[in-house]
Amino acid sequence: MARVRRALAAEPPEVRPADPRGLPGGVVRLAPDLPTLLVPDLHARLDFFLGLLEWRGLGRLSVLEALECSAVQVLCLGDGMHAEARAARRWKAAQREFADGYRRHANMDEEMRESLGLMQMVMECKSAFPGLFHFLKGNHENISNEEGGGNHPFVKFALEGFMVADYMRLFYGGEILAGHYEFEKELPLLAVGSSFLASHAEPAQLFPWEQVVGYREDPQVVLGLTWTGDGEAEADSVRLMLEHYLGDAEGTLYFGGHRPVRGYNLRAEGRYVQIHDPERWVLAVLPADGRIDPQRDILDIGEVRE
Repeated sequence: MARVRRALAAEPPEVRPADPRGLPGGVVRLAPDLPTLLVPDLHARLDFFLGLLEWRGLGRLSVLEALECSAVQVLCLGDGMHAEARAARRWKAAQREFADGYRRHANMDEEMRESLGLMQMVMECKSAFPGLFHFLKGNHENISNEEGGGNHPFVKFALEGFMVADYMRLFYGGEILAGHYEFEKELPLLAVGSSFLASHAEPAQLFPWEQVVGYREDPQVVLGLTWTGDGEAEADSVRLMLEHYLGDAEGTLYFGGHRPVRGYNLRAEGRYVQIHDPERWVLAVLPADGRIDPQRDILDIGEVRE
């Protein structure tokens, strides 16, 4: 935990422009001369993340080897914790364990093995490749189940947010819980590429550069880039964000996850691309030349990996 927090704190201003306190801000500037692997919501899918690192779709090198050679950059769109529909039955069983004070906890142990195991791999990658591997904050990056600061407690298939926070306090203790909480607070919100933007969720409104950079003092920008559901954004928010950050260039796109789709889905007059498919290993492989074609560049690596 300490290692990844040092990596986040040391990100240079040319990558993460500093906020008013001199800390790395909420914007990540991606390298313009590298292809970008855009990875949507992981939700404790250990197999997806390991498959990504082993995938050789870029040529003879695996993604892990390409990171070691500085030949690719990886951008994760957040939501590492909490298995989704595939584990709905387990969540129900784990909620009964929670209600009984975790006197027995086999189901919750399995959930936490997957969730914390996934986040441990994310932290290792960020620590090993700090300038090439980035992980944006999603709405599930809320291990304490906080209300406030742009966060809401999380409930979906069970009382997931409450259950995880209680489990962490009981079995890991306050110090580890606090360290993970601070790690989440240090994650950026918005990535800026040469021809695309990306955040966990659709932007609720136009958030200017200074506002996103200064996210630590602005819960509204945290909320508006991590929690926005379909149909909840202001009209033209995507277009205004693209113009504000990338100018008037044609062909620019905004990528996000957050809401489950099959393959990918286009919103905002085709300029907002949703890529979170919880049933498949879908990601976007965005070329360094900036000429993005969703039909060509969004792949299911579970089907095409070697």
